[in-house]
Parts: sequence; structure tokens; C-alpha cells
Amino acid sequence: MMNESKRFRISPLGIITFLVVLMVISPLLIIVPTSFTSTGVLRFPPEGFSLQWYVKMFDRPEFIESFWVSVKLASITAVIATIIGTLAAFALHKYKPKGSGAINALLLSPLTVPSLIIGISALLFFTRIGLAGTFTGLLLSHILISVPYVVRLVLTGLSSFDYTLERAAAILGANPIRTFWDITLPVIRPAIFSGMVFAFLTSFDNVTVSLFLISPSTTTLPMAIFNYMQESLTPLVASISSIMILLSLVFIFILERVYGLDRLFGSNSQSH
Repeated sequence: MMNESKRFRISPLGIITFLVVLMVISPLLIIVPTSFTSTGVLRFPPEGFSLQWYVKMFDRPEFIESFWVSVKLASITAVIATIIGTLAAFALHKYKPKGSGAINALLLSPLTVPSLIIGISALLFFTRIGLAGTFTGLLLSHILISVPYVVRLVLTGLSSFDYTLERAAAILGANPIRTFWDITLPVIRPAIFSGMVFAFLTSFDNVTVSLFLISPSTTTLPMAIFNYMQESLTPLVASISSIMILLSLVFIFILERVYGLDRLFGSNSQSH
């Protein structure tokens, strides 16, 4: 009984955590119900129930086109960022080159630099080399802001890796490529997959950096929503936002099933 009372005891930290989580998810608790309103006004609580705003999404070709642009951009970004981030994390963790701390800080710097600064800097740089307003320029900027997530997560996965397995494979005659493919990669595959998911979501949901680099032919879905809101504010915005929220939740659910969010943030690192 004493253990149960301790387990359910409310602490100040628990209250603060609950309030923070509630503040984070409160927009979702408003946006999703509002998308089912039967009226043409964006208000909460919603009036009536209707799926009309989800149907009307298909009457707006700009949203459909921008959705596929976002999917294409996020997919390519996730693949390239995962390759770069995985190789960088592996090199830093295994070989620990001179200045590895500075290199690691440089790779993770997009997490600390405000996205607005990154967007303006990318615009100035790509304008000079002729990539402003192109898909290539947008892709490079999204890779830049996505690589840190891959590096951080792969480093977390490597923190519990036993390199004696690689030495044993080398003694048995395996070359470095075969050793990495058959020994190292299967162990860190969940971390790599986690980094790819975060890279995809980072690119798919980005607004701040994309704002400076899009063109009519490279408008992403978040930017299409942003532009639409400048002209009109209807429940259509809530329905599209709900779809994006659902997509993000699906990826997070897959991530939890494949890897586990507790391991993802390193809470079990001490137990390995």
C-alpha cells in the first residue's frame, strides 16, 4: 500500500509537466474538432458535424500539388540527410578525429540557430549562386536543418554499441564494408530509421526556412496553407492541418513501435 501511495503521489514537477503537455497539445484539441464543423466559419466550439471541409480539399488543386511537392521534398531530404548524418555520426563516434567536439557542434548548430536566420542566410547565399527559388535550393536548405536530428539520434544508438563485435568480425576475415553492413548496421538500424523519420517530419512541416526559398512551382503544403490564410480563414485550414497532424502522429507511432521513444531520448542508455 505504501508503494502504491508513492506511485500515485502528485509532485510539483508532475503538475508542471502536465501543464506543459496540456499547453503543447491544446492547439490540437481545438483544430481537430473545428475541422468537422458544418458552418463556414472557423470557430470553437464547432457547430454541427460535417465532413464537407475534408471533401473540399480536393477542390483546391494548389493544396494537392503542394502536398506532393512536400512529400517529394521530405522524402529526398530524409534519404540524403540520413546518409550524411549516419556517416558523420559513425565517424565521430568510432574514430574520434581531432576536433571532433567542434565538428559535432557544427553539425548540430542548425538546432541552436534560429530558423529565421537560416532562411535569410540561405536566401542570400542561393541568390548569389543562382539557386534561389529552385527545388535544389529548397532541398539543400531542408537537408541542412534535418541532418542534426540524424546525427543526434545515431550517436544515441551508437552509445551502447560494442566495437569488439567489429574486431571479432575483422579477425574472422570480414572487410570493413562487410563488417559495417552485417554487424554495425543491424544494431544501429532503429536509430537510423528514427533519424530518417525526424528528418522527414522536419522537412514536411517546415515553414520558416521554406518561406524564403519557395517559388510558384516549389510551394510546399505548409506554405500553401500559410498563403491561403492570408486571403481567407475557413474550416478548410483546420481540415488540412488535421491531416498533417494525423500524418505526424502516424510516423511517431511507427517510431515508437520500431524503436521506443524512451530509448530514442536515451533514457535507457545507462542500462546497456
